[in-house]
Amino acid sequence: MKKANSSVNKISSLLVVLFILFVGSGVAQQWTETQKEIWGNVEKYWALDDSKNLDGFLNYFDDSYKGWSYDTEKPMNKTEVTKAIKEDYEKGKDNTFKSTLTPLEIWVKGDIAFVHYNFLRNITLKDGKTENKSGRWTDILMKKGDKWVLVGDHGGNIEKK
Repeated sequence: MKKANSSVNKISSLLVVLFILFVGSGVAQQWTETQKEIWGNVEKYWALDDSKNLDGFLNYFDDSYKGWSYDTEKPMNKTEVTKAIKEDYEKGKDNTFKSTLTPLEIWVKGDIAFVHYNFLRNITLKDGKTENKSGRWTDILMKKGDKWVLVGDHGGNIEKK
C-alpha cells in the first residue's frame, strides 16, 4: 500500500508541475520590440515621478493630454494635471517613493498604444513609517519623435476593503 501511495504522489506532483508550466506559458506574454520600447517609457516616467522630477515627468505628457484619475470628478488637461502634481509633490516633499509596475497588456496600432498595468507604490514618510498604495492605470500613448508620450490615462489608487 505504501508503494502505491508513493506512485500516486509522484504522479500527482508531476501533474501539478505540468499544469503550472502549461498555465504559466499560456499567461506569459512575449513582447514585441515596440511593446518593450513603450513599456520602457512607462517605467521611465514613473521613475521620474518617484524622484519628484516634475520637468522630466511632464516631458512625457503631450500638450493634448486629457487624463482622468479616480481621485478627480472629471478628466484634466495638461495644465490642470501639472498643478495637481506640483501640489502632490509639495504635500509629500519629505516622503520617498518606490514604485513597482506590473504590465498586463500593451496594445499598439501604428503610433498609438494602450498600456494596462497595476502598480504598488511604497511610500516612506518623513517619520520613517511606510505605507503602500496600489492601483491600476490605463495609459494612452502616442509616438512623438523618439519616445512615447501620454495623451490620456485613466486609473489610480484602489482602496483595499
